Amino acid sequence: MPITNPSREEIREILQKAKRIAVVGLSNNPERESYMVAKAMKDVGYEIIPVNPTIEEWEGIKAVKKLTDIDGHVDIVNVFRRSEHLPEIAREFVQIDADVFWAQLGVVNEEAYEFLKEKGYTVVMDRCIKVEHALTKQH
Repeated sequence: MPITNPSREEIREILQKAKRIAVVGLSNNPERESYMVAKAMKDVGYEIIPVNPTIEEWEGIKAVKKLTDIDGHVDIVNVFRRSEHLPEIAREFVQIDADVFWAQLGVVNEEAYEFLKEKGYTVVMDRCIKVEHALTKQH
């Protein structure tokens, strides 16, 4: 099954509705892409949940080791891990029943995509959430 992302209009609706973004693989190094993207999303008002077993906190927010450690509903799971990790992360995603699985620019996995689509989830792959937010925000 070819990977098909939601339309720009659908992405705009996803980003307008979302409040909480769990960022898998979020680094506490300010020079890393995950840090910069998550900070930009935090700065425009999203609640960021750092998901990384190797850090204690990010920007003063306590990190969790895995998605299933998060309390409460998650709107978007934004993944900054290599493509081969996506199937495992997709299985965790289903356990927490978040709304949207979003793999960052350059991150694609057909197995994870098919698994999530078959379960009816919205999936975005190979797109930067920060760029999409900039492209779709209301003026």
